[in-house]
Amino acid sequence: MHDTGLLLIGHGSRDAASNAELEALVADYRAARPDVLVRHGYIELATPYLDDALAALAAEVARVAVVPLFLYAAGHVKNDIPLALERARAAFPGVRFSAARHLGVHPALAELAFERARAALPDDPAARARTALVVVGRGSSDPDANGDHCKMARLIGEGRGLSLVEPTFIGVTRPSVEETLERVARQRPERVVVLPYFLFAGRLMTKLAGQVERFAATYPWIRAALAPHLGRSGALYGLLDERARQALAGEAPLPCDTCMYRTALPGLAREVGGLKAMLYSVRHTLTHTQASNHPHAHRSLRKHVLVCGNADCVDRGSLALLEALRRRVKQAGQQREIRVTRTSCMGRCGEGPTVAVYPDGVWYRGVREEDARDVVEEHLLGDRLVARLVDDIMQ
Repeated sequence: MHDTGLLLIGHGSRDAASNAELEALVADYRAARPDVLVRHGYIELATPYLDDALAALAAEVARVAVVPLFLYAAGHVKNDIPLALERARAAFPGVRFSAARHLGVHPALAELAFERARAALPDDPAARARTALVVVGRGSSDPDANGDHCKMARLIGEGRGLSLVEPTFIGVTRPSVEETLERVARQRPERVVVLPYFLFAGRLMTKLAGQVERFAATYPWIRAALAPHLGRSGALYGLLDERARQALAGEAPLPCDTCMYRTALPGLAREVGGLKAMLYSVRHTLTHTQASNHPHAHRSLRKHVLVCGNADCVDRGSLALLEALRRRVKQAGQQREIRVTRTSCMGRCGEGPTVAVYPDGVWYRGVREEDARDVVEEHLLGDRLVARLVDDIMQ
């Protein structure tokens, strides 16, 4: 007979394989800890649901410790689990319930994540210095969780000799994976490794694989690779042991110092109280008016497009291209935000017409009049590179 039960709580997925992966983890953990009755439950999308799992375990043991299998603390960890525990305590007054923190920002997870990325990273230090690592999180409406992901990305990449480490999100918040990969491409790395910072595989992994595949097709001069997700590992089991001990000892409760429901974070004061939001708005308006500079005599440009007007490029059609760009910018109503200027020689003779877009620092070559639509709609308005026209100096 066991007097202590350990309940591992996952989110739950519509993908049966993802749930099976969690349940395999639970089975491994149960086999290695015969002194504790180990069960699992889900917040949503799969059974047993959290309330049912708590009730089933409480019927067998005198003490229940809950360990959330969540990388970060957002609504499920901050609200759903505490509320379920309240209901369980009311239903089973003779059972002691306690909960551990979520997995969180932990060095063991940083090492595990880098191990997953390592297979796709070059061993040569010079090659690694030309490699970007993109760390993909699920994304949340809670800024506390999103902030932890950014911190985790930094810990994963710190001291690894990479040219760039970027956090991004596959849903709910921004920057999105597509936005981040587009921005990373402009830094001109030789290689991009995309690291899914997910505990388990599922539909998000399938979606991410498609995004990486499209990126590789758009930017064939950049080697793109998708690393595996975190999955089962000794490091994760060790962290579960740590969280279980904390739950049973009543240590390390959930931190609320940066919880959006309790603290007036910038941009989210309405979550705490409407009066605070109104006061912040009034104060900002007053202080901004008092401190702002005098209005400029002209508007700053969002984009400045330079089209080579030297003889070689003119012979290849740069003047018709210039007019086509100006016409499309005007049709889009962006002529005050985007300026198209004819320049003298841009040093790419024989490869033109040459077009440069600033402040992006992106150069295109061999641009024809018929390419004007893509340059305007994709790059100038959509902020996406027209990859087929990118000059070799970016490759």
